Amino acid sequence: MGKGWDRGINSLKDLRPLSRQLRRSPTDAEKLLWRHLRLKQGGVKFRRQAVIGRYIADFVCFEKKLIIEIDGGQHVERQSDDRKRTEWLKHQGFRVLRFWNYEVLKDIGAVERAIFYQLNPPPFSSPTRGEES
Repeated sequence: MGKGWDRGINSLKDLRPLSRQLRRSPTDAEKLLWRHLRLKQGGVKFRRQAVIGRYIADFVCFEKKLIIEIDGGQHVERQSDDRKRTEWLKHQGFRVLRFWNYEVLKDIGAVERAIFYQLNPPPFSSPTRGEES
């Protein structure tokens, strides 16, 4: 989750001011992605820097239970913590998509397509008679 998620914060009361602070100072990648997500493309609403349990999600669509994380270089050293956080969120019923800052800044179209695919997965098709799966 965004900057500051791991600073020993344990209560919702502590997280709300931090989430507001994070909304006021987004990274360039977060700003760019938010410009695309806030337009309710696909009819879904995203919130940014939303408190979920003891974490703060960069972006979340509660309706579709999808979290999008934009990671900077500091996450290279926090991969173990990120995995634990992702597992906890999955146990809460969320899917978590992660992108690196440079991915968002370099190719926002590809990031949007990946998000759209998660929001609108293709229908499962079973093989018709005579076809192998």
